[in-house]
Formats: sequence, structure tokens, C-alpha cells
Amino acid sequence: MENYIFKDLKPERVWKFFYEITRIPRPSKKEEKIIAYLENFGKERRLETIKDAVGNVVIRKPASPGYENKPWVCLQSHIDMVCEKSPTSSHDFEKDPLQLRIFDNWVMATDTTLGADNGIGVAMSLAILDDKTLQHGPIEALFTVDEETGLTGAFALDPSMLKSKILINLDSEDEGVIFIGCAGGRDTIGKTNVVYASLPSGLQAFEIKIGGLKGGHSGDDIDKGRANANKLLARILHAINHETTMYLCHIDGGNLRNAIPRDAMAIIAVPTDSKEKIHQIIHTYQGYFSNEYKVTDPEIKVSLAETSLPAQAIETNLKETIIRLLLGLPHGVLAFSQDIPNFVETSTNLASIKIKDNEVVIATSQRSSLESAKLYANQMVASLFGLAGFKYEHSDGYPGWTPNPKSALLKIAADVYEELYNQKANVRAIHAGLECGLFSEKIPGMDMISIGPTMRGVHSPEEKLYIPSVENVYKWVIEILKRL
Repeated sequence: MENYIFKDLKPERVWKFFYEITRIPRPSKKEEKIIAYLENFGKERRLETIKDAVGNVVIRKPASPGYENKPWVCLQSHIDMVCEKSPTSSHDFEKDPLQLRIFDNWVMATDTTLGADNGIGVAMSLAILDDKTLQHGPIEALFTVDEETGLTGAFALDPSMLKSKILINLDSEDEGVIFIGCAGGRDTIGKTNVVYASLPSGLQAFEIKIGGLKGGHSGDDIDKGRANANKLLARILHAINHETTMYLCHIDGGNLRNAIPRDAMAIIAVPTDSKEKIHQIIHTYQGYFSNEYKVTDPEIKVSLAETSLPAQAIETNLKETIIRLLLGLPHGVLAFSQDIPNFVETSTNLASIKIKDNEVVIATSQRSSLESAKLYANQMVASLFGLAGFKYEHSDGYPGWTPNPKSALLKIAADVYEELYNQKANVRAIHAGLECGLFSEKIPGMDMISIGPTMRGVHSPEEKLYIPSVENVYKWVIEILKRL
């Protein structure tokens, strides 16, 4: 294989399939190529393979000799990936294979997300389906589409597609942690029509950029105290608007509802005699941000560059509304659990602001392990949109997954991990959406856990996968299947 960097890594099958997956473009909602890959995988091995109308794929493998009376077990992972890249990257997620590298026992991609979320789960499932030497009961691997932008595959799944009442979700990010519950989520999006006005003479245009932030997963990383590029940009625009006559010509920040925004930019126009004042404000706020986020985001960079003067700017009242709304919309942890120490119960992410099709669109996402608290967070954000004169809408949302500490599968998984590695697994819930919430709703009584190898920086170009944890988790899964 050209540029195959995994030749010395174990388990060979897992890394082989992970490499192949990284060569296949698979953005959310555009998974046709990886679906075809999975169908061909099943066909080549003469395994029963089913695809439903939305693209979910199930591949079934018979029990190994002597295990025919064991229960059906489902290995589940999603096939789409978050497509984030650095501002300087020219990578095309719809065409280009990922450029992989190994650094200090971690696998990363160059200037893009790695897609180990959830490509490594897919690779583990394929390795188990491919290996004829393993001991296990009947297995079915479920590969779902579009998890990252709405859990579309899980929502559309017909329960009759599965034979299993036991499910191991391979979409978690900490080796040795068994997740038995997750938060539910729902997006709130505000929109208003763009109104433009012509610019007077005597102006100088500037482009302001916020970059160098870590970003991260809007659920699992929301309690890390990391900066939100949209909030930082709003503070700068508010300061400039207060000090001089400022025209807002364009604004763009963040990309995905489930990622903490790392980058934001605006094009402004100010009187030419305000040039020195603008530079001073940028310098001042660079100092503020560097001090406020010196631990969580030490690489924050605020840049200012002169640019050509646009023909028009956003109308003054709307400009004021946008700035105040970005300042006022909440971001971060709203409440911690009263039952589980240091566990985030409710949060909100100010995900993005875009101008498209003559509309200003601000996307936010709320999460909570309590349905009532999730609804309250939705209402809070929607109320601010309403006060600002924005129309707003909510997504359908997705349910949480209620923990079952008496799960038989949980006990087996915990016992196996302790036997293998001489330490207890950590059992917890996660403040992020997992497809398990929908499976529990669709298939009452489904016994489930979620596990996976160690990853960091998911949903950002800093995403990395810890190599030793892959082998550990794979051995763990194989032994769980043998014991069930």
C-alpha cells in the first residue's frame, strides 16, 4: 500500500481496515463511497449484507463452532466523519484521502480531522467480521449514516433490521471507560433577512480574524473552558463599534453545530482616521484573550489586515442586533449534575454564524441528560432570538440514554477489563449524543454499553488516536464476545 504507515502496528487487521477507511471520502450525508465499500466487503466474504433506504448497512457473521446457541450481539459504529480543517488547508473532503502521520504514539491527519470518530470503530467491526479464528456467537455489525449532523441513520433505523438484544457501541473515546448513558440534544437556529446599505466615502476596510483556538467536541469538551471564536469576535466588534463609526460588511464564524468554533472573521469599514485606534483595540484584545485563555487556548491569535472596500455593509440596526446577540447568547456549561460528581448535565454551544441566501443564520446546540432541562435551554436561546427579532426553529432533537447500572453486559465488560489489564474500568455517562439513546427508544430492553480507544481533539484538526489503546480495546471486545 502506498504511504502505509501502520505496517508495524497491532492488531494488523484493525489498522489495515482503518487505513482503507481513511482513503475513502465520507462526509456526513455523502457516505455513498463508504457504503459501497461495506457492501463489497460483505459480498467478498459471503456474509449476509443488508442496506436500508437511508444507507444503514448490517453485515451478519455466523457463530463460530460450539457457540451457535449464544445470543446475537450487535457491534455498532457510524460511518460518517466530521470534516474540519485548518484555515490554510486545501484538502477536499469529498475527493481527497486523508494524509496520515504518527507522532509520539498518536495517529493524526495533517491539517484535518482524522475521522477516528468513528472510523476506528468501523475498522474494529470489520476486523472481527473478517477473522475466522475468533470464538463468538452470532454477530451483526450495524454501520449507521449521518450520525454527526443529526443521527439520521439511527432515527430511520427499522428495529426489525436487527436480531440482537445486546449492543456494543464502539463510538467512545476513552480506553477503560464504559459508558452506560448519554445526553439528549436539540439545535436552535435563528435567522433574519439581511438588509444592506451603501457605504459613504472616506472609509478604510479591514479583515479581522480569530484563530489558533483548540475548539473540540461541543458536548464532551464543553467543560474544558475553551474559547469560542464567535464570542471573541463579538467582543472585538463591540469595542470597535463603541469607539468609532463602524460598518459591518461581512461576518463568518464556526462551521458545525457539534464543534466549538475555532475560527471566525469579519470585514469592517471605518473612517480612515480611525486606523490607529483599530490597531490599538486589536492589540488590547489580543492581550485580554491571551491572558483569559492562557491555559486552555495558549495559541489564540487575533489578526488585522487591510482589505479592499466592499460596495455595501449590513444596515446599522441589524449590525447592532447581530453584535449584541452574539454577545448575549450563552455558551458553555449551564448546569452540572446533582447526582454524578463533576458531570455536565446541561450545556449550550454557540456554533456558527453565516450569511447565506440573503439571510443571517446563527446556529446553536443544546444538550442535557434531563429532558426538561434540555427544553429549558432551548427556550432560553429561542427567547433571545425572539427578542432580537430573529425567526427561530428547533431541530427534531434526539433522546438521552438512561443508565442501567444492573446491566448484564456491563458486568461482563467490567469483569473482562479488570482481568485483562488488572485495573477496574470506569463506568460513567457522557455529555454527548450517542445513537444508543435512539436504540433504547426503538428497541426496549436492548442491553447496551459504549466503549472505544482513547482519542483527543475530536471534531477538530487536532484529532488524534492513541495507538496502544486500539489493541487494548480490540482485545477487550473480542473477549466480551467470547464470554457473552
